[in-house]
Amino acid sequence: METLILRPKTKEQAKAIKAVAKVLKVEVKTEESPYDPAFVKKILQGREEHKNGKTIKIELEDLWK
Repeated sequence: METLILRPKTKEQAKAIKAVAKVLKVEVKTEESPYDPAFVKKILQGREEHKNGKTIKIELEDLWK
């Protein structure tokens, strides 16, 4: 058989997926993210800022000053 990986974005989505799996008698294996939620939030915020052009460019020679 194949393995399907579903990544719900909300608790409601996760709950709905688990309910459907239960009705279909499909085994569900859950794993928590190994990353600290605060760290993930900072990374996602940084990506969003970069996408919106809200970043500051630092020249390489100025990096260690």
